[in-house]
Amino acid sequence: MTVLHFGMVVLSHYQGQALLHARQTAQATVRVSLDLNRTQGEVILEPNRYLLPDGQRLTEEQVMEIADRETACYVVANDSLERVFFFSETTKRQCSLLATEQGAPTMLLAGFPMHRIKTIDPWEDTRRKIATIAPVIDRVLDTATGLGYTAIASAESAMEVITIELDPTVLEVCKRNPWSEPLFTHPRIRQKIGSSYDLVPEFPDQHFARIFHDPPTFKLAGELYSGVFYQQLYRVLKRNGRLFHYIGDPDSKHGSSITKGVVRRLKEAGFSKVVPHPEAFGVVALK
Repeated sequence: MTVLHFGMVVLSHYQGQALLHARQTAQATVRVSLDLNRTQGEVILEPNRYLLPDGQRLTEEQVMEIADRETACYVVANDSLERVFFFSETTKRQCSLLATEQGAPTMLLAGFPMHRIKTIDPWEDTRRKIATIAPVIDRVLDTATGLGYTAIASAESAMEVITIELDPTVLEVCKRNPWSEPLFTHPRIRQKIGSSYDLVPEFPDQHFARIFHDPPTFKLAGELYSGVFYQQLYRVLKRNGRLFHYIGDPDSKHGSSITKGVVRRLKEAGFSKVVPHPEAFGVVALK
């Protein structure tokens, strides 16, 4: 079993291909990212081996395996590879990490990416969500942790961030994602495991100044789009508080249909105003 630590090496096919190209062009060294685009490090090309900055070595066969798997990421530990791939007993779905070429990775759940990755990277996707209800202050609720990007970005300015994740397996992916490190180390982030549908009713009235609600699809988690749940979000939100609700592409047939129902139920739950934010694929509800 790999002993995990932050600062670990995590590689995708982008780095694998860069290493192979360096070999093919007879380079002595090459700079690549060893943490999925957060930073870069220098790799030394030895005969049939690649020497990493932390002293680990990869064989030509290992690098070829990394380069060939376009939807996989690998933790490198003790000169061995561990693919970031799990099967969740909670949801009965596969969970894995998917790299992007220049930005932060996303998570694949049952083969579907959990962030926007076309013409935008997952971190910028998160920034756009954060901007819809800025300033992000006081106490913040994040109803679906995922890779933790929303919680991490919120903690830059909030007094406290409470983030809820249904599936412990998702957090195992987070532990192997360099971009998720602050989720476990930031002093203002508190994690809770369980269903937001069950846990949100346990919070006191007017407990949060900001809420980020980024649930799975309606098909996978219809209860998180229900009027009953929206009433709980309204109850725990402070007066003049703001809620961002991610829905999906408003220009798609599915997104347009879901948005209409979401807006209607949010208003029925008591929110005074619901404003579309197509740039962030969601709506903002005001109390």
